Amino acid sequence: MSTSPVATELLQAIQSRRAKAAVIGLGYVGLPLAMSMARAGFSVTGFDIDPGKMTAIQAGQSYIEAVPDHILQKECAEGRFSATCEFARLAECDVIAICVPTPLTRHRDPDLSFIENTCRQIAATLRPGQLISLESTTYPGTTEEVVKPILAATGLKAGTDFFLGFSPEREDPGNRDFDTSTIPKVVAGDGEDARELMTAFYGAVVKTIVPVSTTATAEAVKLTENIFRAVNIALVNELKLVYDAMGIDIWEVIDAAKTKPFGYMPFYPGPGLGGHCIPIDPFYLTWKSREYDTPTRFIELAGEVNTAMPHHIVEKVAETLDRKAGKALSRSRVLVIGLAYKKNVPDIRESPSLRLMELLIERGAEVAYHDPFVPEVPKTREYADLMGRRSVTWNRETVEGFDVALISTDHDSIDYQALADWCPLIVDTRNALARRKVEGSIIVKA
Repeated sequence: MSTSPVATELLQAIQSRRAKAAVIGLGYVGLPLAMSMARAGFSVTGFDIDPGKMTAIQAGQSYIEAVPDHILQKECAEGRFSATCEFARLAECDVIAICVPTPLTRHRDPDLSFIENTCRQIAATLRPGQLISLESTTYPGTTEEVVKPILAATGLKAGTDFFLGFSPEREDPGNRDFDTSTIPKVVAGDGEDARELMTAFYGAVVKTIVPVSTTATAEAVKLTENIFRAVNIALVNELKLVYDAMGIDIWEVIDAAKTKPFGYMPFYPGPGLGGHCIPIDPFYLTWKSREYDTPTRFIELAGEVNTAMPHHIVEKVAETLDRKAGKALSRSRVLVIGLAYKKNVPDIRESPSLRLMELLIERGAEVAYHDPFVPEVPKTREYADLMGRRSVTWNRETVEGFDVALISTDHDSIDYQALADWCPLIVDTRNALARRKVEGSIIVKA
């Protein structure tokens, strides 16, 4: 039971759906979350600094695959969702979810500037009776050590006047088996009242709630999930290099190993890590661990292995061109298939394809790409020189003009048999052709 009258009033507002919700950051996490809140019966206001997103939302056009246009249009038309760039309107909201980016600096240190700036915006209108929930992935202690002091500097007291919690996002772009409301939600609060409020609010939005004891524990849960994946991907990437040297097909090994009904979970090699979580999150824990003088050698080694994969792939392309076509990489035209970081999505965040293109260009190759989901390379933090490049036309005349195709992302909509018919040489990092029993051309697994 809530011990604070303010908490009791807010709890009643949540339970009756009278509480007004806000989502700050309307990207891959924030917009689907806002739609789930609206479908649960809450009045939701979305906040973002990008006026382009406001224009799209007002036109009923979703820019996130997980949110179909008709869902966005329905929630807007029925008055349960609206979007704005006016952060002063945060004062109207009872529950505020923070869904902003947490990238790394060039030195692989956490960049919490988005969280800090957002908290300052919230602090400007903070009032008694608000619940603030951080969803951005970060190191254990961020909610307590970064968010709380900024909000408490207003003179309002956490746990008495306002309430603070952490609930890590678990979005998986392109996964059609789960959506925001069906993925179990880990929640934690700064104190008992905050935990009860977090449980009540997210319990109204998501089917399954997993409460944990502290916000630091919840922050650690998210990092653990993604470190688990990063380490296992690094392991299988290293095995790929070893088995390739032995003439053993890693894909055949994995297919056979995964028939064991216990004690094994398949992970698959690739050209490098991509996405907003796995390439970044492990380094948040690595950075924080220095404060406790505890090394994270295993995690850092996995990072080294995964970071090196694009270099190995480019060497494989150069070797394949030399051995199979008698041509140097510096005199070759390379077509990269797939720019997104994973198949069947338009998301290019941290995509290894961008790094592959950069490395190939540095080696003197003429490089282009084809991706049905990414018609043009947008502005990125690290690959400014690639901005504006457009996906090449998909036809025989165009594809035949390349010396080699490098499959980096295996979108299902690509006609791989046509690729094998048109391009004389293919380097496949995803086993895409073998899985589809494609024949023709010279195909080299990498």
